[in-house]
Amino acid sequence: MAIEKIPERKDIDPSFKWDLSPLFAGDAEWEALFSSIEQRLGRYNDYRGRLHESLSVFREAIDFDLSMSRDIERLYTYAHLKSDEDKADQRCLALHQRSMNLYTRMSESASFMTPEIQSIPEEVINGFIHHDTMKEYRFSLEKILRYKPHTLSKEIEEILAMSGEVAQAASQAFSQLDNADLKFGTLTDEKGKTVELSHGNFSTFLINPSRDVRRKAFEQYYKSYDDHKNTVATTLAYSNKKDCFYSRVRRFGSCRASSLFSDNIPEQVYDRLISTVKENLDPLFRYMRFRKEALGIQELHFYDTYVPIVAGVDFSMPYEEAVETCCAALAPLGDEYCGLLRQGLAGGWVDRYENRGKRSGAYSSGCYDSPPYILMNYRDDNINSLYTLIHEAGHSMHSLYSRKHQPYISHDYTIFVAEVASTFNETLLSEHLIARFDSDPRMQAWIINREIDNIRATLYRQTMFAEFEKVTHTVVESNGPLTLDVIRGEYRKLLEAYFGDTIVIDDELTLEALRIPHFYSAFYVYKYATGISAAIALAEKVMREGAKARDAYLDFLKLGGSMFPIDELLAAGVDMRTSEPVERALAHFGGLVDRLITLYPSLKQNG
Repeated sequence: MAIEKIPERKDIDPSFKWDLSPLFAGDAEWEALFSSIEQRLGRYNDYRGRLHESLSVFREAIDFDLSMSRDIERLYTYAHLKSDEDKADQRCLALHQRSMNLYTRMSESASFMTPEIQSIPEEVINGFIHHDTMKEYRFSLEKILRYKPHTLSKEIEEILAMSGEVAQAASQAFSQLDNADLKFGTLTDEKGKTVELSHGNFSTFLINPSRDVRRKAFEQYYKSYDDHKNTVATTLAYSNKKDCFYSRVRRFGSCRASSLFSDNIPEQVYDRLISTVKENLDPLFRYMRFRKEALGIQELHFYDTYVPIVAGVDFSMPYEEAVETCCAALAPLGDEYCGLLRQGLAGGWVDRYENRGKRSGAYSSGCYDSPPYILMNYRDDNINSLYTLIHEAGHSMHSLYSRKHQPYISHDYTIFVAEVASTFNETLLSEHLIARFDSDPRMQAWIINREIDNIRATLYRQTMFAEFEKVTHTVVESNGPLTLDVIRGEYRKLLEAYFGDTIVIDDELTLEALRIPHFYSAFYVYKYATGISAAIALAEKVMREGAKARDAYLDFLKLGGSMFPIDELLAAGVDMRTSEPVERALAHFGGLVDRLITLYPSLKQNG
């Protein structure tokens, strides 16, 4: 029997790939801009030591720096997208590395600007900032001045800027191993078809109705990480050490304080998320016990936690239908939003399908001078692909609105609010699908089951990840060893806390700590949990209140990075400084669990 193999990039239909021509017509145009940026680097010296001289010089220097950043972002965006098409493509990898190197050199050349701005006498810099012509620069400059206690001398800042590329060593080594070198072998599914196991289809195997297939996929997938566990544990440990080094150099009290400072997020928000979730684990435990009972098994293992409880539902949705489904679900956001989205998803925004060497997972990317781009590994037979598409579409539309309504200096929204836009879309999709199948209780229960698992993965699971990051960084900050045994031991403690006695924790599951790419971007994952909490609240407002709430939400998308994220959400009607949004999301989760448990017996009687 023929083996179903992952296709090569060249075998993918060009209409299924993203269109990068708005960035560059080709590599030659990219090279021309690269050379131009290199030649302009020396112009930074024209402003060194002069920022205090006059408002005209001050603004000219800032505008020059912004123009350089804008150009290099376009350069980098093209390079990283091309590299992610095939991580084994050495030519594209070289473009990516060169763009990163150029960014490091630019950061080195511009490193004098922040300490020099901070050294300008208070009365002078206040006069500059509050001049009528500087209104659009004001918030960005105020953020720079906030960093004054954490900014060092010009000489040290230059050295730190030079270290930027080297600091990515652990992350880049993990990425290459995880995306280009790891091989997971082949599996024979319940129909006798032999399929190559990959990042892209692992989640599909975990929802396979055959428990034996799920177990084999789980064990085989983690066998690859077990074979490289010492290497990956080392990359993770040294990524944490890198975080610790920079936080200490910049005089922060901890890695977490350093990470949260840029968004002006109080550490209490992070701690309150963890404590609130851990105080509300009962709905999760109730669901997991129900899952074991519904599946009719003696022991619940992790590979049993994603397969649909409602059996006999065959899902298949081609990409083109998924686009229309997304637009229908997002109809409460209006014709303009949906029209722009349909045009982009059906046009050149999305790189749709998996190919050999392609970066795993999904993301939304782009820059100020490009359309938003979405990397997918879409599968017709997995409803998670539909949800991933609408999730990334939320990011992309957020980017589109931000770039349209904000100048370059303040267009870039933070991840804290980005995850609101993406999970907001997912919430509307679930409501749409439940209504769409109102005459089919089995399909409704299947969708509710999927929504429960999504919230579980986004709120409970990401909060567990956030606590893991807190624990492992504390180990490093306390000068303790972050070895493989420590990593697996701490992760096991968290699995036991967040799952209680509801599942059997296999040894392989402790290797999960070694495969999460977001752990190389410190204190990132908690934003998924806060994001879904805010998103549920905002989605409920839009569905309940209609046009007024819709317009307020769209205004929120237009803010970009013009305010701190907590303030942006306050303007939209959600206060993340309190536990209320998280409690509301957990209550929503509990209500869905109750609804499924109540509905399930009738499905068994009718089925």
